[in-house]
Amino acid sequence: MAAPESPEALVTALSRAGYLADTGLAIAGFLAARLHRPVFLEGDAGVGKTAFAVALAAATGVELIRLQCYEGLDAAQALYDWDFPRQILHLRTAEAAGVTDASSLETSLYDRRFLLARPLLRALEAAPCVLLIDEIDRADDEFEAYLLELLADWAVSIPELGRVAATTPPTTVITSNRTREVHDALKRRCLYHWVDHPDPDREAAILRTRLPDVSRRLTTQVAEAVARLRRLDLVKPPGVAEAIDWASALQALGADQLTAPLADATLGAAVKVREDLDRVRPRLAALVGEA
Repeated sequence: MAAPESPEALVTALSRAGYLADTGLAIAGFLAARLHRPVFLEGDAGVGKTAFAVALAAATGVELIRLQCYEGLDAAQALYDWDFPRQILHLRTAEAAGVTDASSLETSLYDRRFLLARPLLRALEAAPCVLLIDEIDRADDEFEAYLLELLADWAVSIPELGRVAATTPPTTVITSNRTREVHDALKRRCLYHWVDHPDPDREAAILRTRLPDVSRRLTTQVAEAVARLRRLDLVKPPGVAEAIDWASALQALGADQLTAPLADATLGAAVKVREDLDRVRPRLAALVGEA
């Protein structure tokens, strides 16, 4: 892993990977890589937490391994499972070949080749890598408790095979949209960073990086309009991803500036809740700076 020499070097590397990080986020990523401590990124949906992990892997030249959390996720689904159909096929092949030693058959059934490594085990075996544990707030308390154990030792015990430990802890990024409070014990294991929405200047720069064919005027107008939307106390304020979608939609329509009629026609690219649409539409002139 080509670890960055400084936060400034990481900013440059992330920029080459298409991600414009602010100083605070770059320092958090640098320390995570240097100290082998997970970084816990919390913030509204769409502010670039997941994209940071993707860019960090690209910037440091290592594999990205992603665990998407959801309600009901357990350790087995995140760690490993046995390939039952292949085990049955192996058993039938052995029986057809006349193998009758039950102990030998049982041992061969739990060979490493029949183990299906899920993201957490893959990260232990593939390190150095970037491990993204995405949207931990969607997972249950029980999975959080298991994750605490893993982060403490970076090792797991598989009863049939023994202990598997990472030679180098993966650079770990844990994200949360704060749909529920994550336990303090997990946060204490991590470096914490709150990821806020970018200011209009930085958001315009992000848009120009991601959409180089969109005019400077249009990216500036979209960034300023999105900033105004976030001040309206919407149910779901638009994130950077929605700003990119909105600028892309306007570009596809051949627009070189944002007007109230164009904003009305493409508002669904940035605002995704009906109540929010009803709240925004009467304010379109002010939104695009025409009032």
